[in-house]
Parts: sequence; structure tokens; C-alpha cells
Amino acid sequence: MRKIKDLDCVLLIDDDRPTNFIHKKVIEKAGLEVEVQALTSASEALDFLTGTGKYAGVPQLHRPGIIFLDINMPGMNGWEFMDAYHQLSESQKARIVVIMLTTSLNADDRERAQQDKDIATFYHKPLRSEMVMELVNLYFLNDNAETPLGLN
Repeated sequence: MRKIKDLDCVLLIDDDRPTNFIHKKVIEKAGLEVEVQALTSASEALDFLTGTGKYAGVPQLHRPGIIFLDINMPGMNGWEFMDAYHQLSESQKARIVVIMLTTSLNADDRERAQQDKDIATFYHKPLRSEMVMELVNLYFLNDNAETPLGLN
């Protein structure tokens, strides 16, 4: 297992439990020493990020370095999650790389993701270990970037 600086946790947000299970195994296969938090609701994911709801007062919650976000979910979908995510403080969003990971073939979804400054990229499911390592190399191991995405 390989420990990557600033990558202690990966957050999976997908309402499909089997998909989360498979994606967790893919991340493990990539050989990264990270906690993988798999949540089935976007609203719960917001609670996790803000330390509210059932996560209020939970000691030592790891801040995710990468969020893999599904678009089509019941209740709050991925776009609604992003609307709420935009309202978070910069410190709550700091050093997080958001990836849309979806089965959507809608070109409008891809375009919308590309226009969102907080979404790094748009991938189609299923997640593969090569995709994970590509992201790690680009956003966490790039010597030219002081922080992921070059954010300060």
C-alpha cells in the first residue's frame, strides 16, 4: 500500500451499494493507503463534509482528497449536491478533487461538468484502477502543483 500526501480519504457518493462496493475494491486494487467512505446519499455526503447530522461531533473524520460523484440519485442528485457544495466555505472545499462518475450518456451532463469550476473531470462508470492512478498522478503527485488542482 502506498501513502499519498494529502490523500487520506476517498469519498464515493452513489445510491447503488453494489457499485460502491466494486469501486471500493478498485481503489484498494490501485494500492493506495486511503480510507474509502462509501455513501448512498448526496445529503449524507454533505453532512460528512461539514461534520453535521450524524457526523456531528465524530472525532477525526478524514477530509476526502477525491470525491467520486454519481449524477442520477434519488432525493438529492449529483447536480443538486454540487449546488450545495458551491455554498460550502473555501476551507470545507479546500484540496478536494471532485470527479463526476456516471453512466449518463447525456452530452449536456458532460458539458455542464466541464463548465463547473469545482468539477475536475467527468468519467464514465465503471471506475478502473488506472483512472484512480491517473487522478493521483495528476492532482497529488504533480511536483509543479503546490496543492491539488493548483488551488491555493
